[in-house]
Amino acid sequence: MNRFLPPARVIDLKSDDYPSALLELLAFCSDSLGKGVSGEEILQDLLRRERAIPARLDNSVALPHLRLPLKKKYVFAVGRRPGGLVGSPGDEDKKVTIVFLFLASDKEETYHTVLATLARALEEKDVVARLNAATTQREFRKGIAAVFKGVATRTAPFATRFNQLMLREAAKIARGAKCSSLMLFMDAFAGVVRPEHPVPGGLKTIIVTQRGYEQSLEGFTPTPAGQPDIITVRAFSDRRLVQLRSALLVGLMRGIFLPNERVCCLGGLLGSDKFDIVLVVDLATEFPRVLSSRGNDLLPAGVKAEVFERALGIATELAVEGREGRPVGCILVIGNRDKINQFVKPLILNPFYGYSEEYRNILNPFMDETVKELSSIDGAFIINGDGVIESAGSMLTAREQATDLFPGGLGTRHAAAGAISVAADCITIVVSSSTGQVTLFRHGEPLTLLESPANRRL
Repeated sequence: MNRFLPPARVIDLKSDDYPSALLELLAFCSDSLGKGVSGEEILQDLLRRERAIPARLDNSVALPHLRLPLKKKYVFAVGRRPGGLVGSPGDEDKKVTIVFLFLASDKEETYHTVLATLARALEEKDVVARLNAATTQREFRKGIAAVFKGVATRTAPFATRFNQLMLREAAKIARGAKCSSLMLFMDAFAGVVRPEHPVPGGLKTIIVTQRGYEQSLEGFTPTPAGQPDIITVRAFSDRRLVQLRSALLVGLMRGIFLPNERVCCLGGLLGSDKFDIVLVVDLATEFPRVLSSRGNDLLPAGVKAEVFERALGIATELAVEGREGRPVGCILVIGNRDKINQFVKPLILNPFYGYSEEYRNILNPFMDETVKELSSIDGAFIINGDGVIESAGSMLTAREQATDLFPGGLGTRHAAAGAISVAADCITIVVSSSTGQVTLFRHGEPLTLLESPANRRL
């Protein structure tokens, strides 16, 4: 942590208003700023940015962020004001008490990924409650260190005799079935898992979790195959392996798996604190139509895997939660903007027109609520491969015929999504407004990722 966030940059704020608090934090970052760059200039840029997209998360935390010429990749500074800051962004009735300043080099390509990871960590209510409850600066710094490392405070009872037995037997099954990987669904545990024993060697290990902030792999002993990969997928019920299909698809798109591999999966009921099921999946059998004739061509050229993952996360949340108590449906079209725009007509004035590409990137965590709010508008979201949202409320005009085995019961939204996935060589994600089902289309082939959620709260 000290490399990017030394203890001296975790402070109790003396300022009582938000702009002054930002300036106070910037003063602690002066040694990392580029030549000729003043704190006042950065402050104005931060405030100007927040007029377009507020930096307030859905709690008492603000995450102001900016890219600019820096000596380092990243610069962080954190301050707290227990009584709250006057002029806080967002809801003025609920003042900001913690400001997490994030500055990144304008040449750093992982900026949005780091920003999204921080935002997910700071959106956790229990994490923020602990930070606000800290009575001393030492406790506050310890809490910030936990957030920065991605470590929650509760440790799950992973290393029980039964769980270790399940892990060893799953490894035996994996080797016997000639699996290349062992996939652990760690949301079976209510807290962060730190195994006291190494994961069985010789197998590539993948961690599946919906807690995106859980990026620490402390306790996982590297195997000959290397440190585990982490796949973050939203769980939509407490059933076993509910994230299976989406996690496998994300793994394929990231290149973690090959289309002809077998994967051994170990999981349990969400929050049960124990493993109780082992399953072997043959990827070619699980995704026969989308993998059979085209190999691992799931991700269109130029589309980043993290863009697809973020779009899938938003689609899943819409399917499970709806919007303001109402079910909603939407289409997310991801690919080369020039190809897609040949088959698009606007239904409304484009709400994203005129904003810089950085502001309207789907990897920016502050875009989530914007996308969800605009999902109630008829039409599709058009998203470039780098994550930039080109438009919303767009009508898809492609006429190509999708698969002959197009599932019955799906309407024009699905037909349009299937057609453009062929015409523009893109990938589409569709949320059904009637059932909440999430369907992916690639080359016109449908792939159901989320059946009608059993616990849909509408």
